[in-house]
Amino acid sequence: MKPALLLGAAASLCACSAANHVERVQDDTTVVAYRNNDSDSGVFRNLHPRVAVYPENCTEDCYPETPAVACQAMGENCQFVGAQPRPKLVTGFTIQWFGHASFMIETPDKQQWLLDPVSKQFDWPVDVAFKLAGGFYRNEPSWLSESQLQATDAVFYSHIHYDHFNKDDIAAIGTQAQYFTPLNFADYFPDGGYRIREMAWYGRSQLGEMKIHFVPANHFSGRIWVPFIYDDNEKTLWGGWLFEHQGKKLFFAGDTGYSAHFQEIRAKYGEIDVCLMPIASYHHPEKSIWYRYVHTTPEDALVAAQELGCKVMIPWGYGNVSWKMGDISSHSALLRLLHMKQKLKSDVPVYVLNEGESLVL
Repeated sequence: MKPALLLGAAASLCACSAANHVERVQDDTTVVAYRNNDSDSGVFRNLHPRVAVYPENCTEDCYPETPAVACQAMGENCQFVGAQPRPKLVTGFTIQWFGHASFMIETPDKQQWLLDPVSKQFDWPVDVAFKLAGGFYRNEPSWLSESQLQATDAVFYSHIHYDHFNKDDIAAIGTQAQYFTPLNFADYFPDGGYRIREMAWYGRSQLGEMKIHFVPANHFSGRIWVPFIYDDNEKTLWGGWLFEHQGKKLFFAGDTGYSAHFQEIRAKYGEIDVCLMPIASYHHPEKSIWYRYVHTTPEDALVAAQELGCKVMIPWGYGNVSWKMGDISSHSALLRLLHMKQKLKSDVPVYVLNEGESLVL
């Protein structure tokens, strides 16, 4: 090998094996909760137990068809086509939804951020195991180009489940971005010089002009490399993100069930301008109580948005590129949301995006 090529190969190898730089935001102002209140266990838990009685429930005719949602089949392969007024907000945020939980945010100070970016399937080989166990490969979303990915300033992860965190996407985004995660996330990153900031609930950070808060969610975590072997459940934290610029606030709830944490977030930070709220993955004929504990139904999301003081709610989790885990169809959750908003006479402004669409607020 020529000296120049040898030198280049060595430099490349050195760059690939560079250690990650990990910071931890956890002090007396932050909160975490451990199973049985035993911090030595290293196993996190939610702040609140299961809700005994939910504020609102749809019990029958929950998925009526509507002219606002054009579908190729019953609740499948749909587009939202209804009229909706643009929210009367000026926040400086631009929001693009790629599908499921993946968003790109342009901040008021012109940073480009990604939330839970997953461009393809689950990480291999779990994607194959999921399909063999009765799942399927989802339709893959339209995605950012290489140059667009390289322009990413920050990446935020809500939790470590495969539909929210994918190592191939980390490699594609690269090391120029700052990564924000819940506690104990860094061990799941590949080496390579990534800058990772792990945060406890109510931790605060800053990037540019943006204030960044990590807030509680009602969920769980786990990463299964060998299917059906659960050796890391709840050892990484989970949560949502609240972004603030000159008093204007955008909230990404992450995967979560309904609990008192929404009221607590409102009490701590005040009314929220824009709320990105999950509305799917709550339906399971045999495990419906558990599913709802960790995933909001559409009516739960409407109640939560009211409690948060959301000036506009943008729903997510449904759609043509979703995995439909715990859903009746690709757009059943959206149909139920529109139905329950009318039935409950909810005054929460809801703006519906189709995958790939953007909204400037």
